[in-house]
This record gives sequence, structure tokens and C-alpha cells, in this order.
Amino acid sequence: MRDPECTVHLMHEMKAKLEEIQTLIDQGLKKVDLSAKQTELLALNEDMQRPDFWNDKDNAAEVSQRAANIVKLTEIWNKMKGECEELLGLLPGISAEDDPKGAAEFREMVARLEKNWRKLEISTFLSGKYDENNAIVSIHAGTGGTDAQDFGEMLLRMYLRYAERMEFESAIFDKSAGEEAGIKSVTFIVKGQFAYGYLKGEAGVHRLVRLSPFNSKNTRETSFVLVEVLPEIHWSKDVAIDEKELRIDVFRSSGPGGQNVNKTSSAVRITHLPTGIVAQSQNERSQLQNREQAMKLLHAKLANLMEKQQAKELSELRGEKMETSFGSQIRSYVLHPYKMVKDHRSGYEESNPDAVLDGELDGFIEAELKKVA
Repeated sequence: MRDPECTVHLMHEMKAKLEEIQTLIDQGLKKVDLSAKQTELLALNEDMQRPDFWNDKDNAAEVSQRAANIVKLTEIWNKMKGECEELLGLLPGISAEDDPKGAAEFREMVARLEKNWRKLEISTFLSGKYDENNAIVSIHAGTGGTDAQDFGEMLLRMYLRYAERMEFESAIFDKSAGEEAGIKSVTFIVKGQFAYGYLKGEAGVHRLVRLSPFNSKNTRETSFVLVEVLPEIHWSKDVAIDEKELRIDVFRSSGPGGQNVNKTSSAVRITHLPTGIVAQSQNERSQLQNREQAMKLLHAKLANLMEKQQAKELSELRGEKMETSFGSQIRSYVLHPYKMVKDHRSGYEESNPDAVLDGELDGFIEAELKKVA
């Protein structure tokens, strides 16, 4: 028979936990300011009612996506608040002594609510200009030969698994396979609300230490991979692309992708002549689709370049020295002689590299967002 004092303590514990979550939800709601977003949604809906709204398809897509994001965000926060209030209302009727099974199920519901809140809480740290946008991710194998190319493929799988766990969609734009194994480079898009906000902190050099499976002596090797993360931008008015400044080349796709691969020149490479920036896509079946994807990537790269130039100009005005981060690793994945993944910016670490490489990045992403906030 359960000790009555233990039962009372359990109920107090559940009540305190729910009240804590309720307080955190209320604080989070103040941060996201749903009333301001509802005002914005009314303006967006009014814009979408205009007869000529769909004449500009790119602007229409951006406005429609923004409206859908606000609706979804509102639904998520209202659902979280409603579930917490519902559990607080059910609490007085829960008896761990008379109904231990029901009490156990109630505790599970509270634990699930807390887990969902932790996931939602991260989004309160996302207030950047493009944080709600989709993310365009590029992975480039660096120093380390075949080991680096294999590491690149490991990171590709890690990010695709993370996207899957977050219920985001993903699609590969362009992929260049390594000679023996892995990939030389890959570019893909992750579609979902706050995809860029969550993934932007992954940009930088990643380092792998392990016993190499690609040499006969199985020696301990270190390899490096560069990850770039850009927001997908729907033809921002800040970035004007003159068709006369583009060189567009078409070529045959070189990787897997169906019957059209290697038979027609469907792959597209676009070079922005003033900056030398190159964007290409070869994973779609038609040249037109690949051109659209390549233009989307080029637009994101140009917008990112403008952001960096503006930041540099501001820094120079303030007399600050810009740090060069390209050559320094942001995270190390050590598989030998011990197992650990450590982020060198936030200090956050995990002792299970297999789980991390399977897409469990929440801890690293949360730590980086909170550090920057």
C-alpha cells in the first residue's frame, strides 16, 4: 500500500512542475507577442485578397508562407497553453493511492508536456531577420582525403535525420560523390518553420577524429568538413539580379537521379559575374527546375554576401577587428580513443557520438542559441 505522505508529495511535485511550465509558457508568449503577429496576419490576409496578388508569384509565395507560419505558430502556442491548463484542471482528481495506473499515466503526460515545451522554448530565441525561413545547407569535404569525404556524408545523414525528427522536409539540389567513398560536396534545402534559425549555428568547420577505415594500418586520422548554412530568400527587394550579369551553363548530371541523368543536359550552373559566386543544381529532372533551384541558391548567397559586407562596414566604423572563423573548428566528433562530441563555442558536449550523428542535435542547437541570445 502506498504511503499517504508519499502520495501527497507526488501530487505536490506534479502541481509544482505544471505551474512552472505554465509560468514559462506565459513568459514565452510575451516574447513571441502573438497579438502583434495577429495584427500582421490581418494585413497579410488583406494583401492576399487583392485581385492582382498572384501577378507577382515570388512575392505571393513569400506572403502566403509568412501568413501560414503565423497561423501555425499561433496554433502551437495555444495548444501548449491549453494542454497545460487542462492537466492542471485534471490534477485534483488524480489519486496515486486509489488509482496508481492513472497517476502513472498522468505523470507521463506531464513529462511529455515538459519535453514539448523544451522544444518550443528554443524557438523563443529565434528573432533574426531570416530565422523563420527555410535553410539551404552546403557541406564541403576539406583536409583528410577520403576520410573527410566520408565524414561529409556522415554529416549529410545527420542533418537529414535531424530534419526528419523535426518533421521538416528536405531535398538535395546538387551532390558530388567522392572517388572512393562519401561526398566531395552537397547542397540541400531544409523546409520548415524556423529551419534556418535552428540550423544557422551549424555553419563552420567540423572536425572528426577516428581510426580510419580507409587505410590498411587503420591509423588514427583527423579530417575536416566545412558546413555553410544560408536562409532561403524569396527574391528580396534588397537583392537585384541582372540577367545580363549571369553566365548560365548547362551540362549532364553526374549522379543518381533517374532515367534522364547522363542523357540530357538538364543540370544548370549559374555564375554571377560581378562577384564570381557560383550556384548549381543537377538533381531535378528538367533543366527548368534545376535553373529555378540554382537561382534560389544564388539569391541566398548574394543576400548573405550583402549581410557580411554590411556587418564588416559597421565593424570598421566601430574600429573592431573581424575574426576569421573559416579555419577554426566549431565542433569536434571524437570516436577514438574515447567517444565525445564537443562544441567549442558553447562548451556543450555529448558522450554518445552515434546518437548525435543520427540527428540528435537539440542540445547543441539549444546551447548555441542561448549563448548568442
